Amino acid sequence: MIGSLRGKLISRRPDNVIVEVGGVGYQVNVPLSVLANFPEEGSSVFLHIYTHVREDALHLYGFTTEDEKRIFTTLLGVTGIGPKMALNILSGIAHDDFINAIEKEDVALLCRIPGLGKKTAQRLILELREKLPRAEQFRDRLFEDTLSALVNLGYKKSEAMESLEAAYKKGYKDIETLLKESLKYLTGNNSEEEY
Repeated sequence: MIGSLRGKLISRRPDNVIVEVGGVGYQVNVPLSVLANFPEEGSSVFLHIYTHVREDALHLYGFTTEDEKRIFTTLLGVTGIGPKMALNILSGIAHDDFINAIEKEDVALLCRIPGLGKKTAQRLILELREKLPRAEQFRDRLFEDTLSALVNLGYKKSEAMESLEAAYKKGYKDIETLLKESLKYLTGNNSEEEY
């Protein structure tokens, strides 16, 4: 089973990418949120992979964070949710917003996801309420992991926290983007836009 891929991004399409690893091109289905944050073709990329095996096919699903992958695999445990629908859900809503919607039992927000009806939204809430991490736990872990990475790069904890808070307030919610934005802030390479 393939657990992760690190390689060169060969091509990107609306619902998948091809990542070349050791001369082999792997087609990986990804949510739109992953695709939107991907670098240009030819760049090096890393994806956490979920391998879905059926009698007639083997499909790879890729995510930039372990949390996205865990939410995806948790969704697969819900009655009536297959890999395509789980990917559609992660494409239609940010994973931390999804966790919040489940916590707050916000059926209306979940129904805004294309292809997700009221009954399915209610089933998601019922089956996932206890299985997903709480939103505060998710933010704390994400914040702490990114802060740890900045401190390991040699930045003072106070400066790292300030830059991280600024990046977080801009709406960035994955470790890779938070790290990039925090580093821009710390090195003074931020654009004219104020933090």
